[in-house]
Amino acid sequence: MQTSSTILMVRPANFGFNSETAQNNFYQKQDSRSQEEIRALARSEFDGFVAMLRDQGVNVLVVEDTEEPVKTDSVFPNNWFSTHPDGKLILYPMFSTNRRLERRKDIIEQLMHLGFKVNEIIDLSFFEESGQFMEGTGSMVIDHQTKVIYACYSERTHPVPLDYVAKILGYVVIGFEAAQEIDGEVSPIYHTNVMMHVGTDLAVVCLDSIPKLAERRKVQESLTKSGKKLIPITAKQKFNFAGNMLEVSNDGGEKFTVMSQAALDSLNVGQIQQIEKYTTIISPSIPIIEKLGGGSARCMMAEIFLPRDQ
Repeated sequence: MQTSSTILMVRPANFGFNSETAQNNFYQKQDSRSQEEIRALARSEFDGFVAMLRDQGVNVLVVEDTEEPVKTDSVFPNNWFSTHPDGKLILYPMFSTNRRLERRKDIIEQLMHLGFKVNEIIDLSFFEESGQFMEGTGSMVIDHQTKVIYACYSERTHPVPLDYVAKILGYVVIGFEAAQEIDGEVSPIYHTNVMMHVGTDLAVVCLDSIPKLAERRKVQESLTKSGKKLIPITAKQKFNFAGNMLEVSNDGGEKFTVMSQAALDSLNVGQIQQIEKYTTIISPSIPIIEKLGGGSARCMMAEIFLPRDQ
């Protein structure tokens, strides 16, 4: 239940720097290369990533991005929708107006055409009208086994739609504030999946980024109580996307922790050994996507938990 063996990924057509999202995603950096070169590099990184997952028997559904309208962040589909074992598909309210274009009805239709059951579509995009955003499994790191949603509040993670989703799913929210220091200034971490990951047997979390001791303790205790092996990471490792991991499985039930090469390179030997005790690591190299998009491996994968037609 914690992992899916089917992952949906969107192959980017017009990947690039998004100035709207850069307002509160401080992981994004400009690049001097031409748009054509950047787009070609992003597609090459994407294709390499898909190949690595498929080599391990993970079922990857690749959807081509449409040329029009231009969607610089289409490679990060986990923000606009999530799927659930009871056939629910939830659409999320997005902070950036140009990212709202990523919500594609034809992608949902493709899933249904492939034999996945969508019993109910819950569209929460109406929250955008009141400036209450919540960007899917970027905003929420979910422990499906214990039915707990971990979420750090920010401009992109508002408590009202968050509580709404928790009620729909019958889950409990552990909400907290998480901060980071950039150029001497402290700001909220924009997405929870930047600073933590929860797998079947382990949890990777930057506890140092939770300034309030009571909230830090609450997160730590909840993870420990759920039986997870807790692997703390530093703020520096977080900046290298070490919190941005996802556990996936293949049809044989083998579990994999997917993280970027940059994230893996930032971990120490002890941390890697602890992860490898429970899962095999898959580490694609995605430097251009990380640099301009400000997101990493986890953000590129939308888990498909929907039931299949028998």
